[in-house]
Amino acid sequence: MDDLTRLTAADLAQKLSASEVSSEEATRAHLERIASVDPDVHAFLHVASERAIETAKAVDARRASGETLGPLAGVPVAIKDVLCTQDMPSTSGSKILEGWVPPYDATVVRKLREAELIPLGKTNMDEFAMGSSTEHSAFGPTHNPWDLERIPGGSGGGSAAAVAAFEAPLALGSDTGGSIRQPAAVTGSVGVKPTYGGVSRYGAIALASSLDQVGPVTRSVLDAGLLHDVIGGHDPRDSTSIDHEWPSMADAARAGLRDNALKGLRVGVVKEIAGDGEGFQAGVKQRFDETVRLLTAAGAEVVEVSAPSFEYAVAAYYLILPAEASSNLARFDSVRFGMRVNPVSGPVTSERVMAATRDAGFGAEVKRRIILGTYALSAGYYDAYYGSAQKVRTLIQRDFAAAFEQADVLISPAAPTTAFKIGEKVNDPLAMYLNDITTIPANLAGVPGLALPVGLAPEDGLPVGVQLMAPAHEDARLYTVGAALEQLLEAGWGHPLLQSAPSLAQSEMFASEEGAV
Repeated sequence: MDDLTRLTAADLAQKLSASEVSSEEATRAHLERIASVDPDVHAFLHVASERAIETAKAVDARRASGETLGPLAGVPVAIKDVLCTQDMPSTSGSKILEGWVPPYDATVVRKLREAELIPLGKTNMDEFAMGSSTEHSAFGPTHNPWDLERIPGGSGGGSAAAVAAFEAPLALGSDTGGSIRQPAAVTGSVGVKPTYGGVSRYGAIALASSLDQVGPVTRSVLDAGLLHDVIGGHDPRDSTSIDHEWPSMADAARAGLRDNALKGLRVGVVKEIAGDGEGFQAGVKQRFDETVRLLTAAGAEVVEVSAPSFEYAVAAYYLILPAEASSNLARFDSVRFGMRVNPVSGPVTSERVMAATRDAGFGAEVKRRIILGTYALSAGYYDAYYGSAQKVRTLIQRDFAAAFEQADVLISPAAPTTAFKIGEKVNDPLAMYLNDITTIPANLAGVPGLALPVGLAPEDGLPVGVQLMAPAHEDARLYTVGAALEQLLEAGWGHPLLQSAPSLAQSEMFASEEGAV
């Protein structure tokens, strides 16, 4: 049973389709894995064991009756707790929503059910997706399976840790400034932020509406493509959804496995986020440079491109995001839904109840960003702060446009460092914010990004990831290039990075190999 948890989603789906294994067996194997390791990892906030087994049995019955099922039918999946689920609590990692069960499913969750995947439960996250370490969850931190003393990234550390710990072959995350790609980088998994509007946000508890995007977290590029095909597409209930004819991302990934898939590809190394600046770990830079050389050897043309406005991306982001968060989180007013706290003394007015509820229900990081956002939007400061940040956003979009005139895809480290220790940066907001320095520009411009593991840092034996970016609507290009690069890397390693259970011993083995990528 344990072997089933080590399969990629594509391999598991193939075995299910061939009736070599049942969905019930696969689901039970993953539930047993969760019971075994999640007390230490804490990837899940809620595990829907009974419902998952019932759903798996129903899928098995339909398959036995000869029904034609989807390519991922019967495969288990974990769901980030930012997504509404009508049969499981949806807390967004916050006490203010503790125990709240929505009356509807998010569109992406509905699509999972229609494709007959098996939801295992809801994964931990930084409160309202505000954080880069999953230490800001109201329900305790998640631990990185590679080293339980370290963070799994954030805000979607629960989804990434669940995949990396073999608790689920697939997971859904959300990415506002890197919350899919940065956790993927530090846990050795694959994470994709689709083009803004390419996947519905309906039913995703909003943080910053112009930045949020739902996407897949997996153990291979093909798995990410298969899951992307399920959740992607136009949704009339989401006013920001793009009515676009999207190709199959899984087919694009398979195209990357063909010979010479990288030949003639123009790869742009973004000078401003290539790992040379302050704050980048030496081992991250080393693995990144090795990856670029690997692409060159495979026939790609590597060019350096400049995006000078990226220097201001973090500053602009931390004005735009708090401003939108301040507006979005105003709905948590103690009246419509969520917790309600009465003041300890004095009159019970709606204003005082709202103040008491928000004080008790929101954590320190959420309060910090609400205050910052409210200030940025206040009279006399709107143009100086929020308005100026939006102008920088336009400059970043122009830098991307210029860069894509010179290159088909852009490449950078997916995170400036490997996973740091829990508690190391939790009281230093600025240091925490800089963890997303390479991923934020893609959110500000709305372009897609894909993170995949490229090896282990020699200093600490922890995973390093690179990020690929493509023009808006060209998500399929990322899957082709990502799958081709993944194949080159795995050929060098002899197996996928996550084939064996992550451990310090394994990390040391990889780091000690001469010339290991």
